[in-house]
Amino acid sequence: MPYHWEKPVKDREELRPIIRSMGLGGHISWVLGVIFTVLGIIAGAANVTLGLTSVSWFLLAIVTLVVGMPMWFTLLWARHLLGIEGKSKKEE
Repeated sequence: MPYHWEKPVKDREELRPIIRSMGLGGHISWVLGVIFTVLGIIAGAANVTLGLTSVSWFLLAIVTLVVGMPMWFTLLWARHLLGIEGKSKKEE
């Protein structure tokens, strides 16, 4: 089965599942990054180890947020293309 980036998108309906999956992945990555940051703050403030040290929680948060960036960029790119398509159809 070919991946969605191996063939060009023909119409808006083919793009919707890509937008949905990338948006969901971006949100999950963002929420995990926030949770890891909060755990790092709590571990640092209480001076305890919550499974990992506070610095490790912050590094994990940074990695999680960086991993989510391509998903957000794909989502923004797809929405931008949908906006351009809608604008060009409106002008015709």
